[in-house]
Amino acid sequence: MAKAPVNWWLWTKMLVAGGAVCVGGPALVRYVQPTDEELFQKYNPELQKRSLERRYEREKDFDDFVVKLKQQAKSDKPIWTVQKEEADELARQKKLQDTLKLAEEVKARREAMRREAGLPAESESSRR
Repeated sequence: MAKAPVNWWLWTKMLVAGGAVCVGGPALVRYVQPTDEELFQKYNPELQKRSLERRYEREKDFDDFVVKLKQQAKSDKPIWTVQKEEADELARQKKLQDTLKLAEEVKARREAMRREAGLPAESESSRR
């Protein structure tokens, strides 16, 4: 039984087409894609002004993010675990602050109600 001959013309066409897609596609995208400066020039003047005003803030946020990421990367744990732990800790602290604030508001309301009723302040009545 004879082996079928290799169709070299088919393989050549496929390699050329594959190369055109693999190289030509990204090259076309880079050619068509506008640069950051071109996009900025197409903004209306108000957006350009606002973008320039907030540039320092965005750069500072990014720098803070990178510094925090480097700090988290020093841990033996995966970064996403460290980030989750920090987020949980921040949420716990915020909840604690909210609870303390609510307790202070309740205490202030109680004092206001005691004053309206003509009763002595709670701190005065506890001294007796």
